[in-house]
Amino acid sequence: PEIETDYHNFEALNLPPDHPAREMHDTFYLPGGFLLRTHTSPVQIRVMEKRQPPIRMIAPGRCFRRDTPDASHSPFFHQVEGLCVDENVSFTDLKGVISAFAKKLFGPGVQIRFRPSYFPFTEPSAEYDFSCIFCEGKGCRLCKGTGWLEISGAGMVDPEVFKSVGYDAEKYSGYAFGMGVERLAMLKYQIDDIRLFYENDIRFLDQF
Repeated sequence: PEIETDYHNFEALNLPPDHPAREMHDTFYLPGGFLLRTHTSPVQIRVMEKRQPPIRMIAPGRCFRRDTPDASHSPFFHQVEGLCVDENVSFTDLKGVISAFAKKLFGPGVQIRFRPSYFPFTEPSAEYDFSCIFCEGKGCRLCKGTGWLEISGAGMVDPEVFKSVGYDAEKYSGYAFGMGVERLAMLKYQIDDIRLFYENDIRFLDQF
């Protein structure tokens, strides 16, 4: 649901009330202990609460954060969440899924790199980049001269998250990833202003 509980949006994902990472989410709080979800990750918790492994899940959805609208920020946006839980799931499996997705979206020549990062709900965590599809890694304005396009984050599901849903972390492992739909579309189609997606301008929408 787009209107979530604090528990599903934060606490069950290893984000207790005093966790500093909550500040990054700029949350819209509602009366009665509810909020507008800041990411699609609560879907992971709700699925795992209702099902036992094995789980393979893709969940697209709308999210909300208190961002000031500009060319690259919007108070509402869309994410796609992926989750896999089973016995003997490894980071290699995660890398394979991200690689297959990148090649399907941007072509067989795209390269992928993973950088160590931190997310409360995954351990280990990584951010992943795709080689720039516009300059083929040579460096250009769109990739800020780096040859790489920053995409999103991923990692192995933290045992504390499994604890929240009653899974045996000694038996099961899993990976999770998320990505912004608008960001991917902006990269693929060289769109320089996220607000164009929401203005209902037929001249813009008819291009797709």
